[in-house]
Amino acid sequence: MRRCELEFAVGDKVFLKVSPMKGVMRFGRKGKLSPRFIGPYEILRRIGKVAYELKLPSEMAMMHPVFHILILRFYKADLSHVLNHEEIEINEGLSYEEEPIQVMDRQVRRLRAKDVALVRVEPFSYLVPAKV
Repeated sequence: MRRCELEFAVGDKVFLKVSPMKGVMRFGRKGKLSPRFIGPYEILRRIGKVAYELKLPSEMAMMHPVFHILILRFYKADLSHVLNHEEIEINEGLSYEEEPIQVMDRQVRRLRAKDVALVRVEPFSYLVPAKV
């Protein structure tokens, strides 16, 4: 629960919270560094005390545009802040999954009575610096 009540005005920009999927790498990172929010999206209107309707892009047209206040985070606009908007397919449950480009190496480690497969993948193309 939040310590102070949060309210948004029509026209404010907000981020949407997406659910992390266990064991899925997001943008080449796992755990605390994986992205948890997408956006920013504009608020069109307030519905009741705790819900807001958002202006979603066309690729998210399958989703219902009304979200609870706990899923939203305020976005403070900054002119020096440049957002690199990547096309992400969002499921109806506000989750997404990324696929690696190429499998580089495979190993099988033996732990007592179990065999654990380790796979090394090539990083995602937008994280790899351009070769000169």
